[in-house]
Amino acid sequence: MATCRSPRDARSRVDLGAQYITRTPRYARAHHGFYDELLAHGVLKPLTSPIEGMVTKEGDANFVAPQGVSSIIKHYLQESGADIYFRQCVTQINLRNDQWEVSKETGSPELFDVVILTMPVPQILQLQGDIVNLISECQRQQLESVSYSSRYALGLFYEAGTKIDVPWAGQYITSNPCIRFISIDNKKRNIVSSEIGPSLAIHTTVPFGVTYLEHSMEDVQELIFQQLENVLPGLPQPIATKCQKWKHSQVTNAVTNSPGQMTLHLKPLLVCGGDGFTHSNFDGCITSALCVLEALKNHI
Repeated sequence: MATCRSPRDARSRVDLGAQYITRTPRYARAHHGFYDELLAHGVLKPLTSPIEGMVTKEGDANFVAPQGVSSIIKHYLQESGADIYFRQCVTQINLRNDQWEVSKETGSPELFDVVILTMPVPQILQLQGDIVNLISECQRQQLESVSYSSRYALGLFYEAGTKIDVPWAGQYITSNPCIRFISIDNKKRNIVSSEIGPSLAIHTTVPFGVTYLEHSMEDVQELIFQQLENVLPGLPQPIATKCQKWKHSQVTNAVTNSPGQMTLHLKPLLVCGGDGFTHSNFDGCITSALCVLEALKNHI
């Protein structure tokens, strides 16, 4: 759930990850409290703008985040009251006198009573230290079976007053080897203003993402621009761009039976969670979070 701001105008945003949230009848019942809260706070609103090629099923409801999908995460972080530290890349986890010693790329190691890991599963398996030997052979096999799709997303920002004359807010593309989805992002979020320039989000196909996964961002961006001219010819020049590589995009194969979490150690507690243990959407993340919470409550 990533939202990028224009370097020229912080009011101009573009979603580079999830574009909208689809609530099925099953989760309308199971997670109604979460949806009610987000709707009441204006974090989510019903999607009313047209998305061409979107497959809808009976009983489904679609929502957008007016301030960008990252506002969902910010809402929960703010509600938690916790102290949040970003850009801390964990490299090792070791057991030290009934606590976890967590090492990072920079700075001194820190001690914790409980550790919960929610990064993509391949990154869990890359961690060094005692955690390597704490993962049982059965658990390791389950974790190694998890797979993800890969893709790129490109955000384009335009001058205020720029017109992008298409009848849709989003469109799925089926006839291009590179581009799978395009969104007029401010139109999708129903935030159209003469004072704020429009923004575009372009998602690539999975085969394109896999093929060019190790190429430079500059080369990938140029390739996307070339294909974009075929899909939407005559677009004006953007004033800023942001290219995002999603090496671990959507889960294509989750942990067997989707348990929601995996407990690697009980005392002290070390738990893994995230969409790799359920499925890749908002409700999959909520399901995993509730399972992690249950494991934490049992521990306490």
